[in-house]
Amino acid sequence: MRALFLVRNMRTIFWDYDRNIINMIDQRLLPETFVLLPCHNYREVINAISNMTIRGAPAIGAAGAFGLAIAARELKTNNRKDFLAGLVVAGNELKLSRPTAVNLAWAVDKILTKIQSFNGSADDLRQLVLLEAQKLADEDVEINKRMAANGAELIASGDTIIHHCNTGALATVDWGTALGVIRTAWEQGKKIHVLVDETRPRLQGARLTAWELEQYGIPYEIISDNMAGYFLRAGKVQKVFFGADRVAANGDVANKIGTYMLALAANDNKIPAYSVVPTSTIDLSLESGELIPIEERSQDEVLNIQFNGVRVTPVNAHAKNPAFDVTPARLINAIVTENGIAYPPFKSTLAKLVKTD
Repeated sequence: MRALFLVRNMRTIFWDYDRNIINMIDQRLLPETFVLLPCHNYREVINAISNMTIRGAPAIGAAGAFGLAIAARELKTNNRKDFLAGLVVAGNELKLSRPTAVNLAWAVDKILTKIQSFNGSADDLRQLVLLEAQKLADEDVEINKRMAANGAELIASGDTIIHHCNTGALATVDWGTALGVIRTAWEQGKKIHVLVDETRPRLQGARLTAWELEQYGIPYEIISDNMAGYFLRAGKVQKVFFGADRVAANGDVANKIGTYMLALAANDNKIPAYSVVPTSTIDLSLESGELIPIEERSQDEVLNIQFNGVRVTPVNAHAKNPAFDVTPARLINAIVTENGIAYPPFKSTLAKLVKTD
């Protein structure tokens, strides 16, 4: 039986203060089954990030932060120097679990920097790490709602929107990025319709975005990724929205594989394409998208596809499986953040929106 009406009432990831463990929605099982996966140590968090139990750049940033908090509780030493060294080791392991999304490294490094300058005992530091992780998670929700309000200005009543991958509450701690914009526009009373890219090979659109839209009551239809060009050329779409896992200083966007082709088709048909990201996803240290590391996932995700219960690929087939592609800034009309909307030239406008502590 399919899980219904739960995402409204629960965060994607949260700390269980009664048991001092991390709970996260197991997104591999949706939409058929809604299950909370408990993580008792930081290596279980690493595994959950790697196998996409939890996914979406902001969500795995929060997972990295809470993973650091549970690692702090695992460290038995009360020697401050040894404690900090052990936490750095755990942080480095967490950061390696998925390399493309910059939010993961950003969250871990932010907390490590904070505690390095804190003059307290190991027990004080344990409490501080959890406090900072909780603060980061709470801020993610507030940031998403500000971002959604900014982006909703770009949507008009009557729009049909193509959305790629999943960028809703499931991809964040709560509310969402690009799908959060769509949700906010709907709650403002705008009459909209969403064409949901399946998002192969893991089908985050067909499985997760469609499930979220059902719960919000937003009308949608699922399309295969290779149908997007048809609808854009036919004049049946007014906007394209997607998120990002990392944005370079020049506005190049690394996002779920298939985004580049979607943005190309939108550009060719003069349909605006918008990326929606928290400023933590913007990596001003990288001049262009050419420098963004692209994660390669198992070829089994591509090959193990069935039709009528039978595998469709030859037994000895091989496959390539990059998880992301890079969309050049020239194909993006605007980048929506919690601090405002950046328009080209992105090299100057993005920098103005990124605020440092």
